[in-house]
Amino acid sequence: MNPFEIIKAISSTKKDILENEKDYNGFMINRGLSYFPDTVIFANEMNKYHHLDNRLQFDFLINIVRKRKRFSKWNKSIESENISAIKQHYGYSNEKARDVLPLLSDENLKTIRGRIQHGGIQR
Repeated sequence: MNPFEIIKAISSTKKDILENEKDYNGFMINRGLSYFPDTVIFANEMNKYHHLDNRLQFDFLINIVRKRKRFSKWNKSIESENISAIKQHYGYSNEKARDVLPLLSDENLKTIRGRIQHGGIQR
């Protein structure tokens, strides 16, 4: 069972579909509910009480969240070619590469991209 089915059960169907507690991923459920103004407070409460059993968290959310259709696209990070080149050239993490990117000029970025290319046909 995936987290999206559980979020749908909590939000709209209100059916108890949690057969196995291991199917409940608190982080993903809370993240999915945090996109909506009427459920963000409940998701935050479950983040504060993450140590509770999965069944208790599910029961709390299914009983307190009002029935409504909710859908939103999940935010995904977009990694640019420049950040990828900086990470590979300097061995930086994503966060560090994003911090360094504004400090480099276009000329610097072109040089870095030229140094990290490995073989292949260049056009």
